[in-house]
Amino acid sequence: MDDDNGATVDGLGRARSLPRMFMIIGGDGKEYGPVTVQQVRTWMEAGRANLDTKAKALGTDEWRRLGDYAEFAGPAAPPPLLEGVAPAAAPGGAFSAPVGGGGFTAPLTVEPELAGIAARTIAALVNGFFYFLSMMPGSTVMARGLLEKNPQLSKGGIPRIEDLDLTGFAEGMIWIWAGLTAVLLLQALLITVRGQNLGKLLTGAKVVRADTGAPAGFGRGVMLRFAMPVGLIIALNAFFMLGLVFLIVDYAFMFRADRRCLHDLMAGTKVVRA
Repeated sequence: MDDDNGATVDGLGRARSLPRMFMIIGGDGKEYGPVTVQQVRTWMEAGRANLDTKAKALGTDEWRRLGDYAEFAGPAAPPPLLEGVAPAAAPGGAFSAPVGGGGFTAPLTVEPELAGIAARTIAALVNGFFYFLSMMPGSTVMARGLLEKNPQLSKGGIPRIEDLDLTGFAEGMIWIWAGLTAVLLLQALLITVRGQNLGKLLTGAKVVRADTGAPAGFGRGVMLRFAMPVGLIIALNAFFMLGLVFLIVDYAFMFRADRRCLHDLMAGTKVVRA
């Protein structure tokens, strides 16, 4: 059982002290923890906290420097970090927030919440809508060219194939691909910089690495997660619309516990709430 001082009393009535737990204060003014001494030491060794990081022992009200506590003031404690040293990324997708007054970071071990199935579905539909809009100018040019070169079409007539003038068709296709390429480049830029395409921006979702929670970047977020699956779908559609089957299976994978689609597994990514 526990006595009033927070010590554990064993069956013989002897008091056994428990290791102290600590709260860490981040640069946003919020408290994070409680965490063990060993966890704090691990963060300090990784450069994610230092002796000037504000902390308090659990059960007390006084905020002090980590270096003021006996647990961290010994020889094993790492020296204070230099000003402006970039903190190491947290393992396992953990976040970090800057500690005020020194440019250091206090770790926040809050795992990001996975994006919901509804949000991801809406994001995919929004992206599809933007792709559709990007092709509208080219489609309009194509339709106008066909009508101008083939007046009988505007009157409801159907000319013979050999009489059909398709000179305006090529120009329309150029505009269709130009519009679609522009949106695809915008999507690639957004994923690379923010981890969000247009749909995910509107639904509050974000693509990150599944192993570390770090930004997916161009390689994983664009090439492996988007370009490779799309190329695979196009190639499979040459064989009895197998690309559609892949698309359905890909979407079905989102109902797994980790909500990772097939293309997420291929790219080593996951989608979380931004």
